[in-house]
Amino acid sequence: MGTPELISPRSPRVTAAKRLAKRSFRGKERRFIAEGPQAVREAVEHRGDSGEPTLIELFTTVEAAERYAGIVDAARATGVRVHLAPDEVLAEVSQTVTPQGIVGVCHFLDSPFEEILAAKPRLVAVLAHVRDPGNAGTVLRCADAAGADAVVLTDASVDLYNPKSVRASVGSLFHLPVAVGVPVEQAVSGLKSAGVRILAADGAGDDDLDDELDAGTMGGPTAWVFGNEAWGLPAQTRALADAVVRVPIHGRAESLNLATAAAVCLYASARAQRASGGCRSVTSS
Repeated sequence: MGTPELISPRSPRVTAAKRLAKRSFRGKERRFIAEGPQAVREAVEHRGDSGEPTLIELFTTVEAAERYAGIVDAARATGVRVHLAPDEVLAEVSQTVTPQGIVGVCHFLDSPFEEILAAKPRLVAVLAHVRDPGNAGTVLRCADAAGADAVVLTDASVDLYNPKSVRASVGSLFHLPVAVGVPVEQAVSGLKSAGVRILAADGAGDDDLDDELDAGTMGGPTAWVFGNEAWGLPAQTRALADAVVRVPIHGRAESLNLATAAAVCLYASARAQRASGGCRSVTSS
């Protein structure tokens, strides 16, 4: 049963959840909003380092509770408070124009950068100067799909817990370790010390991705550094990399957007790492 206070959009719990739309409140409370059945399902299954559920409480309409009964039952089974609320309450808590009727409040789940290094990652995506939350979430999703071991968001990048980032990750936020607020110099030096080769993705790079694949140089541990959507990577960041690599444009397109380029690069590395001795072209000798 829903509690009477949730009938009003002005209830204290609704007000507390609404505040998480602002980064300052997210940081203070170390909580964020996960919206929609896919994200909430992943939140229900996720556990923190000490084994506690990542999901703190769940707001759902009666209709959504029936439609996603499995998610709601799983949340209740872990001791999460489930609040049945009318549509207007979900509209207050939701960050989308057309709410799906189910919203979770979650604990922050980012990982210390040192733990990522200690795990000896083989494939990492580093988001340096990425400011668009939708792009950040989509790159995280691409990294998850490609089997990356971790994602690092530098201190110059967007907030991981921005509602648009969370939505764009489509649940991948809960699948792999993500470090946040790491200066790009520290990220690169730490990964290099861990034996990871640093490749900066840039449309004006001196090295061609196809040539790297043909040469068989991409089979080892690799971190891809991706830059700002509009102006790419600054010169000082490119200078930190072992190589600056461009995705070849074989057709007439002017360029690729950030998320598409990231998917191409990450999948190229994933393929090379799964092939003996790297990934060589069938036409190479």
